[in-house]
This record gives sequence, C-alpha cells and structure tokens, in this order.
Amino acid sequence: MMLSPDDFASASWELVVRVDNPNEEQKETKLRVSGDLHIGGVMLKLVEHIKIQRDWSDFALWWEQKHCWLLKTHWTLDKYGVQADANLLFTPQHKMLRLRLPNVKTVRLRVSFSAVVFKAVSDICRTLNIRRSEELSLLKPSEDYFKKKKKKDKNNKEPIIEEVLNLENSPTVSGSPVSPGLYSKTMMPTYDPINGTPASSTMTWFSDSPLTEQNCRILASSQPPQSPEALAEMYQPRSLVDKAKLNSGWLDSSRSLMEQGIQEDEQLLLRFKYYTFFDLNPKYDAVRINQLYEQARWAILLEEIDCTEEEMLIFAALQYHISKLSLSTDIQDFTSESEVDEVEAALSNLEVTLEGGKAESTLEDITDIPKLADYLKLFRPKKLLLKAFKQYWFVFKDTSITYFKNKEVEHGEPVERLNLRGCEVVPDVNVSGRKFGIKLLIPVADGMNEVYLRCEYELQYAKWMAACVLASKGKTMADSSYQPEVQTLLSFLSMKNRNSNSQVASSLENLDMNPECFVSPRCAKKHKSKQLAARILEAHQNVAQMPLIEAKLRFIQAWQSLPEFGLTYYIVRFKGSKKDDILGVSYNRLIRIDAVTGIPVTTWRFANMKQWNVNWEIRQVAIEFDQNVSIAFTCLSADCKVVHECIGGYIFLSTRSKGQNETLDEDLFHKLTGGQE
Repeated sequence: MMLSPDDFASASWELVVRVDNPNEEQKETKLRVSGDLHIGGVMLKLVEHIKIQRDWSDFALWWEQKHCWLLKTHWTLDKYGVQADANLLFTPQHKMLRLRLPNVKTVRLRVSFSAVVFKAVSDICRTLNIRRSEELSLLKPSEDYFKKKKKKDKNNKEPIIEEVLNLENSPTVSGSPVSPGLYSKTMMPTYDPINGTPASSTMTWFSDSPLTEQNCRILASSQPPQSPEALAEMYQPRSLVDKAKLNSGWLDSSRSLMEQGIQEDEQLLLRFKYYTFFDLNPKYDAVRINQLYEQARWAILLEEIDCTEEEMLIFAALQYHISKLSLSTDIQDFTSESEVDEVEAALSNLEVTLEGGKAESTLEDITDIPKLADYLKLFRPKKLLLKAFKQYWFVFKDTSITYFKNKEVEHGEPVERLNLRGCEVVPDVNVSGRKFGIKLLIPVADGMNEVYLRCEYELQYAKWMAACVLASKGKTMADSSYQPEVQTLLSFLSMKNRNSNSQVASSLENLDMNPECFVSPRCAKKHKSKQLAARILEAHQNVAQMPLIEAKLRFIQAWQSLPEFGLTYYIVRFKGSKKDDILGVSYNRLIRIDAVTGIPVTTWRFANMKQWNVNWEIRQVAIEFDQNVSIAFTCLSADCKVVHECIGGYIFLSTRSKGQNETLDEDLFHKLTGGQE
C-alpha cells in the first residue's frame, strides 16, 4: 500500500541538530526525519543541508540529554530512542586535549573524545612513542593539585606561561582514529647509553608515530630540577587519607572522554596507573623509562610515598647524577658490549622483581636443595615491653621459616614455624647504623602477626630478605628470580654505603648544585644546605660511574624496593564496620589499613580470589576468597567503579606474557574491569 504525502508527513517529524563547525558559531539545522531512518542517513541529510565543502568523516552525533554518542550508524532513530525533543550535536570526534606527563611537561594533541578511554590512551601512547599503554591511564586532577600554584599566581603580577609541546598537527591523530595495529617489529634503533635517547633515524618503536626526533628527545630527556621555592608550592599529601584522595580522579576506561564530562582543551594527567612495568627495553623505551623515572622522582619529592632519610639521600644522589649527565654536552656516542649487558641485567632484575618472571642467575649457582640456615635475632612486639631481640637458629625452606633455641636441636621440636605465603615483607634497614632488619606481617584469622628479624651483615640480609619476598608470593629459593633478587638488594645496599673522604670536601668547594632541589621540602628543612650537599655528594660516589639509562633504572629499582611501592589507596567502609579504613590495592594483593595509625590490619592475595563483583544499587564491591573468606566494602573517596577497575586491571595485566602477540585483548580488559554493569 502506497503512503500519501499527508500520511508520510504524519509519520515524520522535525529533528533539531546543532552543527559544531570549528572556527564558527554553532548553528541549528532542522531536518524532517522518520523513526526508521538510520543514523548514517541522518548525517548524510545533514551534510547535504549544510552545503559546506569540507571533510566531514570525523564528525558524529552526540546526544546531549542521554550523554552518549550515536556511533552505530546502521541503527535507526527508533532503535536509539531518539525523538523530536532530542538535543543532538554534530561535532568532531577528535578534539584537542592538554596532557601533563609524569615529567610535568604538558603536551597538546588531538585525541578521540568518542573512543573509550582505554583506546584513547593507547592512541596517545602511540603518538608519544610509549609502549605498553595498558599500564597508563588518565587522571583528572583534584582541586588540591593546583591549589597552591593558584595562590602564587594571584601574588604574581605577571601570569605564569606554561611551556606546552604542541602536537596538534601530528599526522597520526589529525584524521580518523588510529587502527590498533601491531607494534613494528622491524624497528631496531641504536640508543645512547649515556643520555638514554635513541640515536638513529629509526628512533620510534611505532612505525607510524608522528613524533619528530626533537620532540622524542624532549620526552626522553630528564627535566631540570625544580627550585626549592617551586617545590614548596606544589601539593604534597600529608596522610594516607590525602594520598587516597589523589586517586579519586581516575577516568573510567570503559567510557569515552565526552561521556565523562571532559571538555575540549581541558588539562588531564597521563600517569602510570598500574605498577607492573612489563618488558622494559632501552632500545625502544627511552621515553617510557624517562617518564617512569620522572613519576618515581616526583613521588619521592612530594612524599606521595614514604622513605627514610638514608633512602632520600640515595634518590637525591641519583637525581643529581642524572641531572648532570642530562645537561652534559660531552655525550659519548658509543658504548661497549659490557655496558649494554649491564643495562640489560639491570632491566632483567627490575622486571623480575615486578613480574616474578624468569631471569638468568648472575651469582653462583644455588644448591640442589634450596635452604638457608643461620643464627638471626627475633623480636615480637608486645605492649609495655622494650624492644629486645633474642638470638635463635633459623632454617628457611620452601616458603616457611622454622626457628630453634640453637643449632644443635635443629632436628628436634622447633620453637615456632612461620608460614610466609601471603605475608607482608618490609625492609627495616639503616646501613650507616649497621641495622639490617626484616619486618614480617603474617596474616592470621583475626589480623596480622608482627615479627621482626635482625641480620648481622649485608649478604645475610640480602639472602634472607630475597627468600622472604619470594615466599610471600608463594615461590621458593629454587625459583630463577631468587639470585637476581639477592643481587638487586646487594646493589641497593652498596648505594647506601657512605664513603666520606677528601673528594667530597674538594667537590663542595666547586659545588654546582642546589641540594634542596633533590630532596623533599620537609627533608631540606632538617639540614643546612652545605651539610645536605656533602651527604648527597657522599652518596653520589657510589653511582658516579653509571651511564644515564642505568641510573634511571636504578632509581626505579630503588623506588620499587620501598615498602609502600605500588600501593594505590582508597578510603572505604567495610561491611559491618563502624569506621572508615584505607584499602591499599597492589599488583598481587589487597591490604586493609587502619586510617588513623597507618598499620596494616589484614591482607588478601589475588591468587586466593575466587570472584568479585559490584552491587551497583548500593555501590558495594564484594570479593570472595578461598577458605570461605569474603569481604564487601563501599568506597568513600572515589566511585566504586574506580576501585573495581584497579583490581580488575591488575588481574588483566597478570595475563600478559612475552610469547604472546603484542596486541592486547581489549574485550578481556573490559570484562575484568566492567563489573557486569
């Protein structure tokens, strides 16, 4: 049956669409449409009606009331539920965004506002020549982040003009969205081991990266130290609660920038969100390693992670060394094979510590039956009791420590057996004070048992500490990562050794540094400038011969050896509890922490997790573990989706392996982080 013109008019209706044409005011266009017209047909009608010759391929329809893109062009208006009262905007999918990188440098580039954030970050990292984009994400800074800086701006008559690296005309991002693609396997750039930047024309890992060599060098080079005054003006979290608030702004990886209210040319932070840095390689990762170093550096300087004064001085010495090499004009262009091998070994150790993966043994071969046995001292904290250590004969085998009154009764009944699987291992070291301690927090039914072990010297400490770290992950000393772990610990201890001699005195006379630039403001207040400089130069002697790329890797290693490394904090309320707690999320475990004292209450490991989900009605995350253990909590400092994505993201990253294709299973990521929303 044929429809008459009157019947068609009654079945059709008027749709108002605003056109967001760059450099022009938005104009309203009225179209006569029917519910069975597909979205592609609407856009075609619209372009024909506008009669402007230009490339419209990047434009799409945005539904303002529903806060969503209409990207399925084969769907009809009826299927989407679009009616005459809909406010639609015809706008480019790619818009300009300002990103502050870990090195506090701001880049301005064109980013997809219609792709989910996971995909948008992948494209951003491809543009910036950063591999393993799944480890990074976008963070919307809290008001506190710019608070102090704004105060200073008011006092200054001249506005602070921030230097921005403009990548607006990058060919990768100026047109349609980038295809996922494979990483280019043919790129084998040479690199400079002194300044850590690629030294050949084939400098980028991604064959289609738009970065010029100059821009790549900017992103791969360490920034000059900030002045103490500028440091003091930056926001510093003072408590675990403050640190938790920093994590409230992570964007939802399963939704687009536009859906999350991000405006064109807004400033976001690009940060490493997940602390599992997979397959670091100086041949391709000059930018990635530098940005990782810079994120670690700022975490230390702004006290986002706690460290001892001795550790602060090591970090200061490495920063001073890296800063000197970065500014040096006398850069060597050639390195020996042995130097390359040293860097590769450092990388291997770094990866082993984070991933627990395979690595070649660089110390003597371990015995057939992995076992440690020695006299150590033990202390169990009790109220109203002085800290008195008592000596016992300790035997470490598999993932357990057994201790006896003395060596002679080793085959008899032990005083106690400690199962370290799932425990927290915290270093308690002061090299200058000859203190080599290991703090163990062992999970029990009602919380955590606290045990302190005291070693006599460096090698003993390194062996026992490495064994404890592996045992906490359910691994024994037979694992190939044991010896590299021992070597990493010994390397870190050697950096802490103080070698006071005349060289430091002569260096002080020709002092070329402002020591307050390399330590946190709180640490700087404790010492006179000359005293601080002397201690930094003293520590610098242990790292003075390191090539630049290795120094950055050592800094990252030292960062990851800190007790709080890799913990992302959230303020939560556990089901049945009347007070707020801090939840720490790491790559392999969850930790419940007392918000007042900062002491860990209990630990749950991902290896024992059976399932987890979200009750979206009450915004509660529920997790089930082995042995009928279950927990549930609501998140108070962020949306529960943020916490859920953090947990699911780590589970997803644990599925990576070197043998698999470089292309990520994006569907698996969304399945693990989406919470069946």
